[in-house]
Amino acid sequence: MVAARITVNGKEAPISPAAPNTTVLAFLRERGLTGTKEGCAEGECGACSVLVARPGVNRPTDWVAVNACLVPVAALDGQEIITSEGLATAGEPGKPPTLHPVQEEMAVRGGSQCGYCTPGFVCSMAAEYYRPDRCAHADPADSTDHEQGPNGFDLHALSGNLCRCTGYRPIRDAAFAVGMPTDEDPLAQRREQSPPAPVATEYAQDDSEFLRKSTLAETLQLLRERPDAVVVAGSTDWGVEVNIRSRRADCVIAIDRLSELRELRVESDHIEIGAALTLTEIERHLDGGIPLLAELFPQFASRLIRNTATLGGNLGTGSPIGDSPPVLLALEASVVLAGADGQREVPLADYFTGYRQSVRRPGELIRAVRIPRPLSPVTAFHKIAKRRFDDISSVAIAFALDVEDGIVRKARIGLGGVAATPIRALTTEAALEGRPWAAETVEAAARVLQAEGTPMDDHRASAAYRSAMLGQSLLKLYARTTEAVSS
Repeated sequence: MVAARITVNGKEAPISPAAPNTTVLAFLRERGLTGTKEGCAEGECGACSVLVARPGVNRPTDWVAVNACLVPVAALDGQEIITSEGLATAGEPGKPPTLHPVQEEMAVRGGSQCGYCTPGFVCSMAAEYYRPDRCAHADPADSTDHEQGPNGFDLHALSGNLCRCTGYRPIRDAAFAVGMPTDEDPLAQRREQSPPAPVATEYAQDDSEFLRKSTLAETLQLLRERPDAVVVAGSTDWGVEVNIRSRRADCVIAIDRLSELRELRVESDHIEIGAALTLTEIERHLDGGIPLLAELFPQFASRLIRNTATLGGNLGTGSPIGDSPPVLLALEASVVLAGADGQREVPLADYFTGYRQSVRRPGELIRAVRIPRPLSPVTAFHKIAKRRFDDISSVAIAFALDVEDGIVRKARIGLGGVAATPIRALTTEAALEGRPWAAETVEAAARVLQAEGTPMDDHRASAAYRSAMLGQSLLKLYARTTEAVSS
């Protein structure tokens, strides 16, 4: 087995002697690359963001911004990253380096004050700068969305980055001022080459191991032998456990690069999404093909998190406040569970059995999520949270309805944050089906929806507020559909 190594700013470096639980952030700072900062240590501030070369959606390679505070450095064995220090171009001997275009714009437009968050902003901005399908508007007046710049820059790319002192206006100005990469730009040229191939990893230090197998079959056999191992994909959940709760594992098994878990297939009767595809990859591959998921993605954490988080991980944690389960419940999705002895398909409505518990057996992995077709035409996802972006839901509600000739033929409603598990609003579904899609029906069903689940009081919301929001969400959906018909 080849020694674990990582390429940082074009130079290879051994991962040893870092412990297997060492984050990319700690690894970089120990080597003097202190532009990468620790702010929150749980993926909410973006001060630690770096660029990783990943398989591209429209080109061989995409530069993807990730939270270095969450990802174990061993997970990037054989991979290639760029830090804020690596964006600038080295100058002639005795002269300072040439700033990268995003660094230049941040400087001249006053986008940095204390500077602590600036390197993270710069890396997230650079990932958007190199997004292959970004294109400038021929006429700046064509850009009417205040979160989309005339240069095609999507401000959602910065939704995971926080600044406490500069204020966001000059940062936005810098983002909207950057041009397009030139043909001579080495990082732009790098996109045309293949990304580093996944490598099998056996990294051990201090009686703990980080393991990655080459195939799903090998991984499932390893899980049979090591049933107590922690399984990670994007590490957006496990990274928080390591940083905030000081958890450690004797063995961590990575599944994020397994090809069998990274397929997306659109069949006549269903869509199958690999459990290890990141949410960003799913979003860009589907390109709005599942409208309910398209509505979910911008509200799911931040772009930095979506660049590594997976559907398999969001379901695997079993959290009652995960954002994807309500949507997938409304879509009548099922999960494909794979074990060393074979695989089975379980409806998501039957998957959760208790708080952070499921029917998944020891040694099983979520291989894929299957969504049946045709899709219901009337859909909506409502997330109630204290912040517009990058926040945990107080309540999450997803709707998928078939309305034909003014009658609700089918209703599927997924709820999160109102019970020990994500649930279907079965009583409300029954109150809608077979009845006219009219104000009287909806108002009666909204009262039923208020009583679904067992909401509780906590620091995010009271039980009464959660119940009220359930009812209001159905009224909001009805108002939106009637407005669409009248217009």
